[in-house]
Amino acid sequence: MILVKSKPTTNGLRHQVNIKKSLLSKTNKIFKNSILGQKQSGGRSSITGRITVWHKGRGCKSNFRKIQFTNTKFNSIVVCVMYDPKRNSFVSLNFDLLTLSFFLTLSTNYVYSGSLVSCDSQKTEFSLGNRTIIDNIPAGTLIHSLTSSSNNNKTIFSRSAGTYCQLIQKSMDECKVRLPSGLIITVPSDSYATLGVISNFNHKFTVLGKAGRNRLKGIRPTVRGVAMNPVDHPHGGRTNGGRPSVTPWGIPTKGKPTAKKK
Repeated sequence: MILVKSKPTTNGLRHQVNIKKSLLSKTNKIFKNSILGQKQSGGRSSITGRITVWHKGRGCKSNFRKIQFTNTKFNSIVVCVMYDPKRNSFVSLNFDLLTLSFFLTLSTNYVYSGSLVSCDSQKTEFSLGNRTIIDNIPAGTLIHSLTSSSNNNKTIFSRSAGTYCQLIQKSMDECKVRLPSGLIITVPSDSYATLGVISNFNHKFTVLGKAGRNRLKGIRPTVRGVAMNPVDHPHGGRTNGGRPSVTPWGIPTKGKPTAKKK
């Protein structure tokens, strides 16, 4: 997608950089059943009403698109690529030629309307958007939407815009994969993955331009601990000198080993 810099007609638009979405489909009439209304919690617990997830609240109302993350076999054609307000990546509306039904998946970069995509555990054509087990994929290939095993249908790794994993080593029953964070993990050879990179690669170059854009997305301000009172945070008060960085509950945040030994 192309980046567009707004004209500086106001202070909020002076530094704003957006993604041009004119190439995306603007209709949702084909697949209205997958668009669900989602209740906004504002980060509060439904039982106690207390804040359980910080920095969440308000924001524009938006509907949730139900994405298919399962590894069921399909042979489909991409009808259109759409914008999803709940994700930073785009989604593809596919028509399954086997079951004659529509479903939504995460869109792959350079996979446009009219492309043929499939999911099969057997060896298939190595084209962008096709999904198969990583035992069939050559080493060094860029993949996304990786599962932890074939039994676990939930896609865990590389689901954000512009991210990808790299298959770096293969063996009889295990494969080593480099995650977007740089961490190298070992997954079974029967884990499913999609060839290519997640769509909307230029998302990281966008500039909000003003704080109100974050509020419209439902993100509330983040206040530093040193700017609070002692009753609100261990860093607050500025009266007893410095102390090592801790969480609001007094647990060290820097220097404490957090990685698991195994």
